[in-house]
Amino acid sequence: MIRVLLVDDQDLIRAGLRMILENAGDMVVAGEADDGAAAAELAVATEPDVVLMDIRMPGVDGLEATRRIRAEMPDGPRILVLTTFDLDEYVYSALRAGASGFLLKDTLAADLLSAIRVVAKGDAIVAPSVTRRLIERHIGTSDDPMTQSPAVLDTLTERERDVLELIARGLSNAEIAGRLFLSEGTVKGHVSRLLAKIGLRDRVQAVVFSYECGLVRAGVREG
Repeated sequence: MIRVLLVDDQDLIRAGLRMILENAGDMVVAGEADDGAAAAELAVATEPDVVLMDIRMPGVDGLEATRRIRAEMPDGPRILVLTTFDLDEYVYSALRAGASGFLLKDTLAADLLSAIRVVAKGDAIVAPSVTRRLIERHIGTSDDPMTQSPAVLDTLTERERDVLELIARGLSNAEIAGRLFLSEGTVKGHVSRLLAKIGLRDRVQAVVFSYECGLVRAGVREG
């Protein structure tokens, strides 16, 4: 069973999410919190597999809660940010803080369940093209620079750099395989190794890293 922690300051939203998860058959609600401080404490206490994290909450918001959970549980639950996207200014920072991606609050129930299952297995669920659009909106606006030097790119092989760049440009593993004339399994291997070398959790953070270290540039499309 996939254990999910629900974090939202609105009771009705949590109730709706709980009903969806309880009817899934392979998920259980590990707990509920209506603010970020309680979410961080519950995450440690209940050790869920996935946290559905609202961004805008009174008191401690979802961004700070994400940071606290990552600090307390670096190998702990995967965090999915719940957002309205066009209104939330903190999503980019949440991704950098360790969230595995984000879901729009109008996501269909079936898509929500599918996303939770994917994330619970260790992958990220943000569509790369949407991630890129988000980053292009916020890149250069953060006062918190990357702590990792672009020199870390020197640890990658030429093929791993190719794969990283294509991830950042929004290609899926299957599309990367077709572009580089590789098997999808080989691409997955390259992705796993480059993430380990750079010290990133998933491909969402790989996209952020690629833009911030200058491997790809916001607003620049492939020719």
